[in-house]
Amino acid sequence: MGAEEYLPEDPGDLEALRRASMGCRGCGLYRDATQTVFGRGTVGARLLLVGEQPGDREDRQGQPFVGPAGTLLDRALDEAGIDRGKLFLTNAVKHFKWVPSGGRRLHKTPSARERAACRPWLLAELRVVAPALVVGLGATACQSLLGSGFRLSHHRQELVDGPGGLPVVATIHPSAVLRMTGADRSRAFDGLVEDLRFASTAVS
Repeated sequence: MGAEEYLPEDPGDLEALRRASMGCRGCGLYRDATQTVFGRGTVGARLLLVGEQPGDREDRQGQPFVGPAGTLLDRALDEAGIDRGKLFLTNAVKHFKWVPSGGRRLHKTPSARERAACRPWLLAELRVVAPALVVGLGATACQSLLGSGFRLSHHRQELVDGPGGLPVVATIHPSAVLRMTGADRSRAFDGLVEDLRFASTAVS
């Protein structure tokens, strides 16, 4: 089980990758998702940001980071002096994994097997976009990039060698900030901004 057999003949064409990903059946997550949510942005973007998976709103709209976590990420990017329009945004897993709860669809963390099944899409995006640096947002994204033994808390504001030798900067996911309250949320948000500023400075 995995995405390899669904990759297009020309894996160097971003639009061909996007179209091929819409038919991916490399794991079972496609069954409950509305659609594949592929990355958005331009080839050659200096920074490529990787999250965990689409959320409810991303699943419905077909674009990454358009829900509450995306709104918070926009705020953090703005404070860090980074133009979202010049980034490539994607997720480690391309389908929304969820469980029903009182009429709502609640996020459920993808398993290691599901992350592994989807990883060929992420690696293909990295090859085609060819960023100068990758930012891993949250533990799931960082482990998809750097291996299951990677611990985000031990490596913030460090440049870590990722796939193909690409440098990776690890930080928390915006959704983790949203789950906090009061002073904890404020500190977590400031930490996210500082990590993003570090990543931007590293490629300037």
